[in-house]
Amino acid sequence: MAGFAEYESCDALGLAALVKAGEVSATEVLEAAIARVDARNPAINAVVMELYDHGAQAIAQGLPEGPLTGVPFLLKDLGSALAGARTARGSRFFADLPPASADSLHVTRLKRAGMVIYGKTSSCELGLSLTCEPQLYGPSRNPWDPERTPAGSSGGAAAAVAARLLPIAHASDGFGSIRAPAASCGLVGLRPTRARNTMAPYFGESLGGLAIEHAVSLTVRDSAALLDATAGPAPGDPYIAPPPARPFLDEVGADPGALRIAVTSKAPNGAPVAADSLRVLEETASLCAELGHTVDEADPAIDGAAVVPTFRTISAIQILYLLRAHPEGRTPGPGALETVVADTARMAEGIDGATYMAAVHTAHRIGRQMAAFHRDWDVLLTPGLGTLPPRLGWLDMMMDDLEEYWRRVFAFSPFTVWFNLTGQPAMMIPLGQTGGGFPVAVQAVARFGDEATLFRLAAQLEAARPWIGRRPALATA
Repeated sequence: MAGFAEYESCDALGLAALVKAGEVSATEVLEAAIARVDARNPAINAVVMELYDHGAQAIAQGLPEGPLTGVPFLLKDLGSALAGARTARGSRFFADLPPASADSLHVTRLKRAGMVIYGKTSSCELGLSLTCEPQLYGPSRNPWDPERTPAGSSGGAAAAVAARLLPIAHASDGFGSIRAPAASCGLVGLRPTRARNTMAPYFGESLGGLAIEHAVSLTVRDSAALLDATAGPAPGDPYIAPPPARPFLDEVGADPGALRIAVTSKAPNGAPVAADSLRVLEETASLCAELGHTVDEADPAIDGAAVVPTFRTISAIQILYLLRAHPEGRTPGPGALETVVADTARMAEGIDGATYMAAVHTAHRIGRQMAAFHRDWDVLLTPGLGTLPPRLGWLDMMMDDLEEYWRRVFAFSPFTVWFNLTGQPAMMIPLGQTGGGFPVAVQAVARFGDEATLFRLAAQLEAARPWIGRRPALATA
C-alpha cells in the first residue's frame, strides 16, 4: 500500500513528530491516509465524503505550526461546520443543503492545531441512534466483524480509526455516540465535561447540553492533545466548563496518586450485562488495586429509573426543533425521514413546555446526586457496554415499534446516557478482549470538570496493559 511504513504504527502525536522532524512531509502523510481510505473504506463504508483536494490545498497554502501539524483528520457528518463542505446529518431531508459558508470555531481550532481535514465520516440520521446505518449512506461496518455495527452515531469515525485509516477522528456524543463506538471498535473515547468544547458560533448548546464534540483515538495522549487544542469557551457561550489547572497532555504520564475508585455493574435501567463486559470490569478493578488505588464496589444512589425517560423527552424536543429549523424552511414529506426520527418528532409534538422543563430539572437532580457520590470517590468504573455490538439491522431506524427500538438501544449501551445527563467526563478504555479477540472496554467517570484524573488513570492503565498493537484483520491487509 502507498505511504511510508511507519504510518499505521504511529498515533497522531507520533505522526506530528515525524512531520516536525522533517522525516516525512505533510503531503506524504495525507497520501498515506488517502491510500488507506481508497483500499479499506469499501469494506467498512466509514468515509462518506472525500475532501482530498481540501486537504491538499491546506498543505499547499502552508499549515500553521501547531501540536498536530500534518495529522490527517476526518470530520463527522454531524455537528462542526467546514466552510465549503455540506453537512447532511446522515439524513435525506438535509442532504441537499448548500455547503457551509464558514467554519465553526471547533473546526477553526482544529486547523490552528495544524490538522489536515480530508473527508467526512458517516452518522446515523440526526445522531438518533447508537448504530450507523443511515438510509442516506448505507451501513458502516465494524472492522473487527463486518456483520456487526461499529455503534453510533460516530460509527463512521470509529470504524475509520479502528481500520487504521488514521489515528484520530472527530466524533460527538449526545447519549453515548463517542463512547459506544470507541468501546465497539477498541478505541479511546472521551466524552469531555459539558461545555469543555464550544459550539460557537452556530449553537450555544446541543440537545439541552447533553451533547458535546471531541474524538475517538488510538491512544490516551492523542485524546488529551486534541482536547488541549480545541477546549475553551467562546464569547457569548451560555456557560463554561471549569478551566483545567494545566494542559491535559501534561496529565498523561503524571502520577494519579492513590485514587478512590468505585465499581458498579448496576445499569440505571436494570439492563443485564454480558459476561465478557463483567469479566473485563473485574479485571480492570483488580489491575487498579494492583496499581495502588483503593477499589470497592459501590452503586451511586441516583434516580436510575428516570435516566432513559428523561433523555427521551429532551432528545425528542431536540429532533422536533431540528426539523422545524430546516435552513430552507421545508417540512418533511412522506418518506423523507427514517421511521424512528419521524415517530420521535410526532411524540415530541405531544410534549408540553412544563414536561420538558421537568426533564431538564431531573437531569440536574441526577447531576447533583452524582456530585454527592463523588465526595467519597474520585472515579467510577462501569462496564463499557451491556453487550457486544449487535449485528447490523438489530437497531434499525426503520422499525415501526419506537418503544422496542429504545429498549434495544439501551440494552446495548445502558451506562452511557447517564453521564450526558450529568455532564461529567467519561472515557471508554479498551482494556479487554473476548476469547475470540473482539475488543471489550470499561468506562471510567470522574467529577464534573475533572478530565485530568481520567487522563492520569487511563494513561497508567494503558502503560500497564497497552492496546495499540491490537488491530482487526482488515488493518493488517
